[in-house]
Amino acid sequence: MPAGKEHLRLELGLLPVFLGGVWLLGRDVLSLPEVAAFGGAYLLSSLLLSPDLDLRYNSARRRWGPLGFIWIPYSKVFKHRGLSHNPLLGPPTRIGYLFLIGALVVFFLHLLGLEVNFHLSVNRYLLAMIALGLYLPNFLHIFYDWLDSRFRPRKRKRERRR
Repeated sequence: MPAGKEHLRLELGLLPVFLGGVWLLGRDVLSLPEVAAFGGAYLLSSLLLSPDLDLRYNSARRRWGPLGFIWIPYSKVFKHRGLSHNPLLGPPTRIGYLFLIGALVVFFLHLLGLEVNFHLSVNRYLLAMIALGLYLPNFLHIFYDWLDSRFRPRKRKRERRR
């Protein structure tokens, strides 16, 4: 299995290619903030929302710094290369988990008598670019894991001598 640094090197190395592709393919309909949203979501996904957050110790969790502890329950619920490594369902598990943490924070702030109000309004192109930016590194990560496990020479077990 590739190390976290290898995944990150691949994902960040391809970011300029993907940014250029998004800009070229969408230049008639996308604005610069929408392309930037893709890039920001891609970086967020690569650096902080890796499928390997299901591991107890990983570089993505260390990048969260003092907040890394919030991923401990996630690593206990999701087994490595399980649902969190699913190409379609992996990102929503991590985004949903963050929303759950955020909801708990808002709930406790409410218990303390503090009100948190926010209104989010996004257009469909912005939302699509954010979703693409969150999903693409996930697909790359899973594809790289698959390639590595498919083509890496397998270690043979030594036969025991009697």
